[in-house]
Amino acid sequence: MDLPKPRKRHWPTELNALLGLVGIALIFEVLGWIFQGQSFLLNPQRLSIMILQVATIGIIAVGVTQVIISGGIDLSSGSVAGATAMIAMSFAQVSTYPRAVFIEQGWVDLPVIIPLAVGILCGLTAGLINGLLIAYTKIPPFIATLGMMVTARGVAKWYTKGQPVSFPTDSFAAIGKGMMPVIIFLGLAVLFYLILRFTVYGKHTYAIGSNPDAARMSGINVERHLVLVYSVAGVLAGIAGMVLAARGLTAQAGMGIMYELDAIAMTVIGGVSLAGGRGSIVGTAIGMLIFGVIISGFTFLRIDAYYQEIIKGMIIVAAVVADVWRQKRRALED
Repeated sequence: MDLPKPRKRHWPTELNALLGLVGIALIFEVLGWIFQGQSFLLNPQRLSIMILQVATIGIIAVGVTQVIISGGIDLSSGSVAGATAMIAMSFAQVSTYPRAVFIEQGWVDLPVIIPLAVGILCGLTAGLINGLLIAYTKIPPFIATLGMMVTARGVAKWYTKGQPVSFPTDSFAAIGKGMMPVIIFLGLAVLFYLILRFTVYGKHTYAIGSNPDAARMSGINVERHLVLVYSVAGVLAGIAGMVLAARGLTAQAGMGIMYELDAIAMTVIGGVSLAGGRGSIVGTAIGMLIFGVIISGFTFLRIDAYYQEIIKGMIIVAAVVADVWRQKRRALED
């Protein structure tokens, strides 16, 4: 009797991403000495700025990771972050600013918990609408979140007729001061790593992404869980919007443009499969660092911004092609 062949162990995608991160960093280090006469990596200030640049998008990517693992996609997160930034900031303004949005109502100098709660509620509402549309009307996630992307951006512009919202209280500004955005990202990343790895929520998310029909037959309420996943992603986009506004001490309707694509790119580069059912927060964090190294490295080498966008687009396409190739190879080996 022929014994079944043991399943071949796959090389962890997170390890591939980590090796890519090390390789890219070393390339910029060599190019730095050749073209700039200085080190790229041995500069603590540059490294801190690099991490700060991508930490806010990283918060969005934590939510996008869960959506993609569940077999969906979220194109609305950048716009939701922009709308949340505008609305939350309007509840965080000081009374000494005569053009505060709610100065006539007396809603100024409010405790920081109020704008934070408003921001979380805004993100939750957007995510809940996305989830309900996708789960119960069976609209493709691409279409549902595309509609929310346009709607949320319109809300951001309508809210103050395109005018920026500035002058937050010190307590609200504190969430964007110094390395606080990085600390918030790390806290959320660790939290959702543990949730995805060790809780029923995580097991159901992976199961639905791998095979929604099998998940439904095993007793999982697929529709309810999808609503929960998109709601979580919306809340994280809302948190990112508030961090973004607090860091810049102002909120503008154009905040967060293209953040959703950068977040998706971080997840895919980090090994999260667009087919669903595979990936991790660790991989997304590594993908975020790869993005940060690339952006910082281009700036370090004084490469023009439009070249940066071209190369970034090529990297995104390459990451998706690599994911497709990886899925085909897994199917053949299994």
